[in-house]
Amino acid sequence: MKRQGILNSDISRVLSYMGHTDRICIGDCGLPVPEQTERIDLTVRFGVPSFMEVLKEVAKDMKIEKIILAEEIKEKNPAMEQEIFQFFDWFETGCETGFKPAKIETEFVPHAELKKMTGECKAVIRTGETTPYANIILQSGCIFG
Repeated sequence: MKRQGILNSDISRVLSYMGHTDRICIGDCGLPVPEQTERIDLTVRFGVPSFMEVLKEVAKDMKIEKIILAEEIKEKNPAMEQEIFQFFDWFETGCETGFKPAKIETEFVPHAELKKMTGECKAVIRTGETTPYANIILQSGCIFG
């Protein structure tokens, strides 16, 4: 039995077989998941677990080189946008990992495009989040070199 890291076997499995530039999505409870993409539904009830709780745990267990957010988050959910960037600013300083990782690139795309992009993700993790546009695609970085 695992003692640390992500205990959810599906998330742990997907992260362990991801390679450089592979992607995984973390979304709110309403995000549609394409049929061809693995769905990991963590929703217990509205709000549980939160988007940020899941993002923080996945980020601890994954080398991230790029994040993709919906343009609409800027206007429709600026508090969540700020929380995401505050977390990544803190994470990039090495506070969690003990070393200073490379800067994480950020891309904004229209929400409709982000939903299409989930079809190319290894999995979509749905949370209990109920705030609008609380969706992110994480692109895997290279852990050596």
